[in-house]
Amino acid sequence: MTISNDWFYWAICSAIFAALTAIFAKIGLQGVDSDLATLIRTFVIFIVLSCFVAAMGKWQNPLQLSFKTWLFLILSGLATGASWVCYFRALKIGEASKVAPVDKLSLLLVAIFAVVFLNERPSLREWLGIGLVGLGVFVLGFKR
Repeated sequence: MTISNDWFYWAICSAIFAALTAIFAKIGLQGVDSDLATLIRTFVIFIVLSCFVAAMGKWQNPLQLSFKTWLFLILSGLATGASWVCYFRALKIGEASKVAPVDKLSLLLVAIFAVVFLNERPSLREWLGIGLVGLGVFVLGFKR
C-alpha cells in the first residue's frame, strides 16, 4: 500500500472495532433494555471523544462552524442515533453473527447514495465487490 492508501488502514481498524462492538454489545445487552444500552454506549463515546479531542489539541469553537457543517453533522448524528437504536434492538433479539453482516448492507447503500448525492463513480471492480457484499446480505437475510 502506498501513503495515499492510509485510509485503508483506518478502515481496517474501523472494521475490527465494529466487529468487537457487535460482540461486546451482544454480551452487554443481557438483562438490559436495548435503548438504555444505546444511551450508556453513547455516553461512553461522548466522554472518550471529549478526552481525545482535548488531549490532541483539536478543540475549536463550534460556533465558528458554518451552517452547512452544523446541518450535516446534526443530520449525521440523527442518522447515527437511529442506526444504533435499530442495531442494538436487532442484536438484542438476533444473533450477532447474522445481525452484523446484514447491518453491512449499509456498504451497498453508501455506494448508491455516493453516486446519487456525491457524484462518485466506483469502478466496475468496485461495484463487483460492493454487489457481492449485497448478495451476501440477502443470502443471510432470507430463509428457505
